Amino acid sequence: MTDKFDKTPPGARPTAGVTKESGTVPPEAIKAVPVRHYGRYVSAVVVLVLVALLVNAFATAEKIQWAAVGDKLFDSTVLAGAGRTLLISVLAMVVGVVLGIVLAVMRLSRNPVTSWVAWVYIWFFRGTPVYVQLLLWFNLALIFPLLNLGPIYKDEMTDVMTPFMCALLGLGLNEAAYMAEICRAGLMAVDEGQTEAAHALGMSHGKTLRRIVIPQAMRVIVPPTGNEFINMLKTSSLVYAVTYNELLRATSTIGSTSYAVMEMLFVASIWYLVMTSVFSVFQYYLERRYARGSSRSLPPTPWQKVKANLTSLTSGRAGAA
Repeated sequence: MTDKFDKTPPGARPTAGVTKESGTVPPEAIKAVPVRHYGRYVSAVVVLVLVALLVNAFATAEKIQWAAVGDKLFDSTVLAGAGRTLLISVLAMVVGVVLGIVLAVMRLSRNPVTSWVAWVYIWFFRGTPVYVQLLLWFNLALIFPLLNLGPIYKDEMTDVMTPFMCALLGLGLNEAAYMAEICRAGLMAVDEGQTEAAHALGMSHGKTLRRIVIPQAMRVIVPPTGNEFINMLKTSSLVYAVTYNELLRATSTIGSTSYAVMEMLFVASIWYLVMTSVFSVFQYYLERRYARGSSRSLPPTPWQKVKANLTSLTSGRAGAA
């Protein structure tokens, strides 16, 4: 049996932790020193100071009567305007989604005529402002004084193009151009092999689209559609130009008669924030639902994060006791 040689120099003290059998020295514990980001602290302080100055400027403004904001927040005229904003947004979104799907299918069609017509529609409505389109519908009687559909319907264009109809057509047809691109992206995201397999089984093109392609494309279409609806809630304020009595017009009317213009703009902003916040929560859970097919583990919801933090905090206190 071979003897082990001692490699420790003469006169040197044996290192702590050295085992006689192996002669190896265990590594020392690493002392991690956190990096201090002083720039973050300075920027955070600067931002907080600027926000405090801004809040203080609004809070101490002498010409703003904050009591009027609370008094008019639940005024019947304001609530009616908020209801009309929600109504026109929902109806315009329905028109945009239905027409957008049709335009997306037309864009992907092999028929050059239908594909070209869909492209021109999207090009025009995406290339012109919504405000201009609303004014075009509002002044349509200058080009077509009479709407004549033969034995079906006949009336003056000024009676047909009411503020509600102008708002619905202006917002809905403009939204259809954007929804067409969203739907087209969703349809193109489905692998072509799915369509080829369906055709090999004898399914028609329409049945393949309804049964195979569209259900899979919904995972891509639904999340941005929710975002478009939230944007529609804010864009609906532009129908003020066609005298539709939505939220902004209702608050502006009260402000012009009560000389509380700024206060009523705050009221309108609060209601817009409430509506967009509520639908943002729905959008979050809708995106989470449709992400189940692509993600192995879904991220925790805000409520689940709160429960986890409370649980860890409670268990930490119990362990300390």
